[in-house]
Amino acid sequence: MNRRMVLNTLGKIALANAALLLLPTIVSAIYMEKCIWAFLITIGITILLGLGLTFLSRPGTKIIYAKEGFVIVTYAWLIMAGIGALPFVISGEIPSYIDAFFEMVSGFTTTGASILTDVESMSHGLLFWRSFSHWIGGMGVLVFVMAVVPNITDRSIHILRAEMPGPEVGKLRPKARDTAKILYLIYIVLTVIQIILLLAGGMPLFESIVHTFGTAGTGGFGVKANSIAGYSPYLQWVIAIFMLIFGINFNLYYLLLVGKIKAVFKSTELWTYIGIVVVSVGVIVANVFSLYDGFWETLRMSTFQVSSIISTTGFATTDFDLWPGLSKTILLLLMIIGACAGSTAGGLKVSRVVILTKAVFRELKKMLHPRSVRVVKMEGKSVDEQILSSVTTYFAIYMICTLCIFLLISFEPFSIETNLSATLACFNNIGPGLDAVGPTASYAEYSGFSKILLSVAMLLGRLEIYPLILGLNPLAWKKR
Repeated sequence: MNRRMVLNTLGKIALANAALLLLPTIVSAIYMEKCIWAFLITIGITILLGLGLTFLSRPGTKIIYAKEGFVIVTYAWLIMAGIGALPFVISGEIPSYIDAFFEMVSGFTTTGASILTDVESMSHGLLFWRSFSHWIGGMGVLVFVMAVVPNITDRSIHILRAEMPGPEVGKLRPKARDTAKILYLIYIVLTVIQIILLLAGGMPLFESIVHTFGTAGTGGFGVKANSIAGYSPYLQWVIAIFMLIFGINFNLYYLLLVGKIKAVFKSTELWTYIGIVVVSVGVIVANVFSLYDGFWETLRMSTFQVSSIISTTGFATTDFDLWPGLSKTILLLLMIIGACAGSTAGGLKVSRVVILTKAVFRELKKMLHPRSVRVVKMEGKSVDEQILSSVTTYFAIYMICTLCIFLLISFEPFSIETNLSATLACFNNIGPGLDAVGPTASYAEYSGFSKILLSVAMLLGRLEIYPLILGLNPLAWKKR
């Protein structure tokens, strides 16, 4: 373990966090809010921490191996959330540090689960900060640092692999830093386009920026208690479409940029993703048609919620907890599936679901024809047995983690529906669940222990289990 390299990198991340805090500070200054002092104090603390780690831990070598990648990713996310919670506590708008930490873990992991019961009373600076954390966490804290911090070595692909969601992460360009820059360039362009479209629909600038951050990061923090329900149909359609757009693998956007259009439209994961959305919307429209005024309103409500849940964003235009059992069951399944690998969304990922499904069918066929040799194909290529094994292992660990978290929070005095949906919503980075944690409720009533547990669940889901488990393992810090 290159401890000095790890600590030095974490110092740079803390300094990057201090720079990010300048934006909500400026917002607080524009609106002349008292919370500006909370941001300034936090920036001061963060700079001291960052400088201390950077200058006291100058590494002899800058090579980052897989073990260092896991440790850096784990502690980077903990530092970002830990520091990010300070302005809420110092300002007094969220007095409890556990509550503030839960809110910021939810922000950076793009979950959107909140303990706030009166979001509209929050200051503009803090509302901006919690939504801005979605935007940073959506593409990845370390991907952002790699894009802006100089002297990042090519071995940093281990950081990308540890942080980016999906069964396999590769480079778009020979250098990992160039890959990070390309990803963020695409991310920024899509963000700007959505802001412009929201402004065109009459949404105020501040709200356009905040809601775009929530959409781009597929997080779901907003500025109103009723989420997106109070906005016009046009604005709801724009947000619904962009939630789906940000749920697509960003590698496909890169292929579009370089003119490989055929490769994009041959993507098995993309067509499966679109198919799941279309079928889910169709079934829900038929199931909830009697609850709304006409076909187009039903279609809009159904499309928005399917887009919101499968992309793991968590915005809402209606209280889907009041929908019939079939529709709620579909939404629960979409929580588990999630969107595409390599997107800003959470969940199990469509690619894993496709691979797992094909693997099951292969095993069934082998039972009928034991001597036959069959391979699992994805995107027109044979899936390596090692990747297939890692996907099935991940699914097993995923189920074990889900069951353990569900059992532990079952001590809370809530219904099974509440605790199960809270587990799935946090672990899959959705945000709102059902019943007591539905789209019109919050997580405020959970105990401090359960909030910490659900914070861990959010980190496990966003980092896809392995980095957090390996990064927190004391053995990872050993030199050999």
